[in-house]
Amino acid sequence: MTIREQTQQLEKASLSPYASLAENSRSRAVPEEQCPIRTVYQRDRDRIIHCKAYRRLMHKTQVFLSPEGDHYRTRLTHTLEVSQIARTIARGLRLNEDLTEAIAQGHDLGHTPFGHAGEFALAEVCPHGYKHSIQSVRVVEKLENGGKGLNLTWEVKNGIACHSSGKEADTLEGRVVRYADKIAYMNHDIDDAIRAGVLSEEDLPWEIKLHLGRSKSERITTFVTSLLENSGEQVQLSPKIEEMFHLLHEFMFEAVYKNPIAKGEEGKARDIVKKLYDYFESNPDRLPPEYQYILEEEDAARAACDYISGMSDRYAVQVFTDLYIPKPWAQL
Repeated sequence: MTIREQTQQLEKASLSPYASLAENSRSRAVPEEQCPIRTVYQRDRDRIIHCKAYRRLMHKTQVFLSPEGDHYRTRLTHTLEVSQIARTIARGLRLNEDLTEAIAQGHDLGHTPFGHAGEFALAEVCPHGYKHSIQSVRVVEKLENGGKGLNLTWEVKNGIACHSSGKEADTLEGRVVRYADKIAYMNHDIDDAIRAGVLSEEDLPWEIKLHLGRSKSERITTFVTSLLENSGEQVQLSPKIEEMFHLLHEFMFEAVYKNPIAKGEEGKARDIVKKLYDYFESNPDRLPPEYQYILEEEDAARAACDYISGMSDRYAVQVFTDLYIPKPWAQL
């Protein structure tokens, strides 16, 4: 019996009847020989962590554009926090931690530079539309590995596609990640907003402090505990904590995500993304070689969108500067 087969036996013996067992996966689009050591979900996690799109997350905005302080979250640190929270919940519910982690690590691979400002800009100008969860699936299906994609399992791609809004994931592990994503970003965004002077703990509604706690740790613990105590066939919070979950979400949108101080530079960021899109959609021959196959298989709009959405904040600024900012003349 291989190590992978031993792991699969342990899953059958120890996990909840509602968990997604690796041996029951709906498999990959392109069949592969099984790894003797890792289950299919462990391989998916490893492929995501080692891909180029994952590394670019370290220089992509979470909330504050290209923050200069060392302690502000980036899209990568957000991903790590989501993964940690999701794994804690999955372990408590005896769900498949490996599947949960793979979904969490891959959920934001398709995020644009400049956070949601970049996403809104591409959604406005690209005729194909733009949604980061769908783009994350496109990254793992098509854009990575020279156009071959990562060939992930159906369950991981389903969880990534359904992590944000709309239809829920088919697996409970995917639904755990959906909660973990919001729990992570609402709480760490409070932390960053306080650090930036945009918010103070006193600004939080009293109901939030009463029912969820006064610190980030207390609030996360309350959410996780409620999920563990109220989930079974479904992943759900208690009615009161669900109410507080939505109240905190609404508060954050008004106090931080729409705050003119926090978002004062987003207009410029949107303009950069739109200008880059216009340029490369009109000049597809200037796209890097690795995007030329998209131009041939689909169209210039799709190729330009894929290229720009993959940029980090600083790379987008660099390309914009090279294209639109005059360079000083230097005598030879």
